[in-house]
Amino acid sequence: MDIQELRLELNQIDKELSALFARRMNISGQVAEYKREHNMPVLDRSREREVIARAMEGKPEEVAGYIRLLYNNILDLSRAYQHVKLAPRSELNEVIERAIRETPANLPASATVACQGTEGAYSQIACDKLFGNASIMFTNTFEGVFQAVQSNLCRYGILPIENNIYGSVNQVYDLMKKYKFYIARSMKLRIDHCLVAKPGVKMEDIREIYSHEQALGQCSEYLKKLPGAKTRVWENTAMAAKMVANSEDNSIAAICSAESAENYGLRILDRGIQNSDNNYTRFICISKEMEVYPGANKISIMFSVSHKPGSLYSLLSSFAALGLNVTKLESRPIPGRDFEFMFYVDLEASITEEEVQSLICQIEAEQPMFVFLGAYTEK
Repeated sequence: MDIQELRLELNQIDKELSALFARRMNISGQVAEYKREHNMPVLDRSREREVIARAMEGKPEEVAGYIRLLYNNILDLSRAYQHVKLAPRSELNEVIERAIRETPANLPASATVACQGTEGAYSQIACDKLFGNASIMFTNTFEGVFQAVQSNLCRYGILPIENNIYGSVNQVYDLMKKYKFYIARSMKLRIDHCLVAKPGVKMEDIREIYSHEQALGQCSEYLKKLPGAKTRVWENTAMAAKMVANSEDNSIAAICSAESAENYGLRILDRGIQNSDNNYTRFICISKEMEVYPGANKISIMFSVSHKPGSLYSLLSSFAALGLNVTKLESRPIPGRDFEFMFYVDLEASITEEEVQSLICQIEAEQPMFVFLGAYTEK
């Protein structure tokens, strides 16, 4: 047989397979209704093992592994379909739908916003880009931002969540779990770091360089060229600049934005010292109440899974079944629990879609720990 004849035969097989698969999913939906009526769980591991074993029985060894993989995927899709069919109404459903219904068309141009640091901080720069006329309240720590919003001193808070060079700001994720807040918007800000010192200070005078841990990490290659200068972690890049400006020590410098250097009368010794010109930090805007603005196309969640083989794979396959793109998957150990992890997931998806919302609420109901971080647009 030539290639065209082989393809025609494959086309016929595909036609039969798709028809059989559609029939199987229809029956799977009927099984879901039966399980609802008889209060049965969706997952039945013994039944799934029987299905896979029967499908592999008598098949040639060279294709048996592929058949197992095929049926694992079929069963994952069937389970995801049943979850959507059986998804109960929950408090999270109500909160999401109320937010969709009551959130105005646009983020307000004027608002009181909490930012960590001081004038010239990258959080302040991000805030100015998100809000046309923000009244900014500065805090010394990331937790101070959460506390300011929690106590209603500010409607919103701006926080860095990850950098494309140095990774996630894990402390912020931990605080999102500790405090019940939601992401209302996010944005990516291009970061250009400068090495700054007091007027008259020369490069060879510097013995210590102060900045935030993230900024020091983002400039690690540059700092290797200054072996005579020690690095010191400070609460914030702008706060480091302010400290240098107020110090009488002429042997210290800071890594910060050009805006911070200007604000505090510092001299820029070198510009663009980050490891890559493609240096972006993602900032989130948090709010106490859930806000879902029109066009929101990103969802962030945190969850843990049962400490069993295949638990994470099974959950991720549910996203694949709905065609949802996972843009971030990161894990962190859960304090006090051996070999158990909390997972952070970003999805490209709209929470206004019924199937997506049902799946999110089903995950909340089934997983040991779950936090819905928000549905939002990234600028």
